[in-house]
Amino acid sequence: MSKGNLNYLLGKTGLLMKLSDLAQSDPEVRRAAVHCMANLCLSVPGQPYLEEPYQNICFQAFLTTLQSPKSPDMDDITFCMLLQNALKGIQSLLNGGKMKLTQTDKLGALLAVLKKSMFHGLPGLNIEMPTVLYPTPLPQYDGRPLVKAQQSESSASRPTSNKKKKSRIKSKKIQQEEEEEKESSGAIEAAPVTGTGRVNMHEGNTCPSALGVQSLPLDGSGPAGKDRVSLPFGSSSWKRVSSSESDYSDAEGGMQSKMRSYQAKVRQGALACFLSTIKSIEKKVLYGYWSAFVPDTPELGSPQSVSLMTLTLKDPSPKTRACALQVLSAILEGSKQFLSVAEDTSDHRRAFTPFSVMIASSIRELHRCLLLALVAESSSQTLTQIIKCLANLVSNAPYNRLKLSLLTKVWNHIKPYIRHKDVNVRVSSLTLLGAIVSTHAPLPEVQLLLQQPCSSGLSNSNSATPHLSTPDWWKKAPAGPSLEEASVSSPKGSSEPCWLIRLCISTVVLPKEDSCSGSDAGSAAGSTYEPSPMRLEALQNDKQILCITVLLGLNDSKNRLVKAATSRALGVYVLFPCLRQDVIFVADTANAILMSLQDKSLNVRAKAAWSLGNLTDTLIVNMETPDPSFQEEFSGLLLLKMLRSGIEASKDKDKVKSNAVRALGNLLHFLQPSHIEKPRFAEIIEEAIQALISTVLTEAAMKVRWNACYAMGNVFKNPALPLGTAPWTSQAYNALTSVVTSCKNFKVRIRSAAALSIPGKRARYGSVDQYAQIWNALVTALQKSEDTTDFLEFKYCASLRTQICQALIHLLSLANASDLPCIRGTVELNGDMVRSYILQFLKSGAEGDDTGGPHSPQERDQMVKMALKHISSVHTLAGDTSKRAIVGFLEDTLAVYFDSSGSHVAVLELKNQ
Repeated sequence: MSKGNLNYLLGKTGLLMKLSDLAQSDPEVRRAAVHCMANLCLSVPGQPYLEEPYQNICFQAFLTTLQSPKSPDMDDITFCMLLQNALKGIQSLLNGGKMKLTQTDKLGALLAVLKKSMFHGLPGLNIEMPTVLYPTPLPQYDGRPLVKAQQSESSASRPTSNKKKKSRIKSKKIQQEEEEEKESSGAIEAAPVTGTGRVNMHEGNTCPSALGVQSLPLDGSGPAGKDRVSLPFGSSSWKRVSSSESDYSDAEGGMQSKMRSYQAKVRQGALACFLSTIKSIEKKVLYGYWSAFVPDTPELGSPQSVSLMTLTLKDPSPKTRACALQVLSAILEGSKQFLSVAEDTSDHRRAFTPFSVMIASSIRELHRCLLLALVAESSSQTLTQIIKCLANLVSNAPYNRLKLSLLTKVWNHIKPYIRHKDVNVRVSSLTLLGAIVSTHAPLPEVQLLLQQPCSSGLSNSNSATPHLSTPDWWKKAPAGPSLEEASVSSPKGSSEPCWLIRLCISTVVLPKEDSCSGSDAGSAAGSTYEPSPMRLEALQNDKQILCITVLLGLNDSKNRLVKAATSRALGVYVLFPCLRQDVIFVADTANAILMSLQDKSLNVRAKAAWSLGNLTDTLIVNMETPDPSFQEEFSGLLLLKMLRSGIEASKDKDKVKSNAVRALGNLLHFLQPSHIEKPRFAEIIEEAIQALISTVLTEAAMKVRWNACYAMGNVFKNPALPLGTAPWTSQAYNALTSVVTSCKNFKVRIRSAAALSIPGKRARYGSVDQYAQIWNALVTALQKSEDTTDFLEFKYCASLRTQICQALIHLLSLANASDLPCIRGTVELNGDMVRSYILQFLKSGAEGDDTGGPHSPQERDQMVKMALKHISSVHTLAGDTSKRAIVGFLEDTLAVYFDSSGSHVAVLELKNQ
């Protein structure tokens, strides 16, 4: 669409608004107007996008359309098309990346209509929704005194008979919850939450799949004396309205089938729009609406509330079920921090439900409902989505804080699907098994699951007919290998690998079984091996959590050689991209390393210090990513502990000290304004910087001093630190200028000169005297850049001069009027010497040490040009000749350089300027 056409359409927006209004008498005109507005909101690469005022107008029009009931003169199919167009428009606005849902009312209104539209036309449901959904504030779960007071007040006004009745109901509820741990059966239910909607179930219209689901015992219980049961997949009670891969059967006639198809498209459009909404808002905002879309275990006598799992279990369209699972997966992704508060409790007699218990209940219900959906699903595509959703749940749920057997149930249900005829189901099943064995806390439940016999629970059936073991089998496991041996040994205590590892190996190297060849994608014609996706998934190092768990455990070893090797291995692990962004893993590794830093063995402390340096390197890498969640979630208390340990380690032997100061520099760079503002950080920051200053000046090994100068440069990179005004400013600069002029090691000098060129604002260099001291020190260092008696240092002379010249030019580009007299003095006394080295800097790049300076000739001469432009723009008092002298010096230097390089055009431009 051209800009002219866009302006034309924008001019017609008022007309479209009028045509899409509820007062429009012609339903088809209203639908067409909303359709046009939705197309206006499409984002086309390279084309101008809809301006913000019009975005808001369109959004409100779409929202009003979705909130309004069907008018009497509009038929059902036209109404479905109207809703589809409105949902498409909102999705386009969100996908364009221009519209932000920052207002609570705006987001709440959108979520309310999306939830309503998600269930549009679903058989057996009639959902009532408020106009706006409001987030659940976490503090409301902490109001114990208020809740108790309200309950005691209300109970005091009730007759005694009501109290007895309440007591009986409560005891029934307790009994029900206890039985639920033993047998997870029943229809999909969720706890009522204010504003999340209420379901009215119509008699006689209950979805057939729901009836079938209610009869399934999830824990594998059956007749006495039997450990496994076969689920009746052949029974018609397990079939949804659709028994094939198509959305609907045509039994009810063409028109009704068409209407159902349109209704399903509305539900799919609402779910797609919800997915775009999730991607447009922060996760911490999204989780305020958790209870509105995620099921919870219902309380006795409470009405059912609908959730995404309602669609997963009861929607007759496989595509809609898959869409609902995609949305649920998006909600669960990255929810580890949110779910980590969950905690199961046996205390059912509280006057209120704590937030931690509510989240634990929600996690349990998710497990129950997803496993119900797993065994009831007939579509392979939707089955894959269920398993992927389970993998997301398992990856984020805090099983160490939940009651046992949840993972056992998932494990026993998923094992038969490893032999499923569809390759995507098999791949996702392996992914889920990998997620189970990768649960972060070392769980005895998982270790015992790995000890199951190789054939336990596996089936070669093409259908998903699992043979389930009782979830409590592992409690009755016979005495045998210890838990330490469980993860690597067979049930009989032999040295053979566990069945999962053997399965993965066989998948990679052995020919596939005939039973798995039904619908393999990704395998070459006539191939006797598993398809590539399956073999690749089998290679995914099932051993990851084992390695992490073993390392964290070995960190407590009494053998110092083992402990030293463990510390070093953790320092390597924390550099892996897949682990360094995991806040919990980084925190666990940090605590383990800090413990090793206290060890009596110098070798252990040295390895721990090296690993601490690597770990803090990852903090900087994570800080430079667009997503700020890692910085927000990383513990401030842990940062304090790391700073204290780094300060103590900087007083240790040189083997420890070199990496301790590297870690301190990274930590001081990582600190956020929220940390620095806190009084408890002020003293520790001062101590850390003093430790770095002391190490820069100490007569330690050159590696130690180099790391200290590098760390000081990292400190200067943090704009939140009060460099330039803090008392330690002059001490830091004095230490670096002392090194750059007098250190015997040229690599240390190079690093100190690089640190001096880091501050990006004049104010961060402190007073005029401080600036002059830094400037004069760099000029002196340039003069002495060849003064050495060690021939090994000569190869670094060019790099040193390059870095010093870069620092001088950087200081020139920041100088103010008060600094010019000092610079003029250098020009008058040492102008020829400085010009010769600057010309060398312009003509050749740095050699040896890489300090991140400019390398191309264009970058280097651009630096000098920018310095000249800045000095020319400085306002000075009348009669001040400093500015003229410095400008003349820079112009002459550039003229000589351009003339020698044959750039006559640049010389003419310089003269014209």
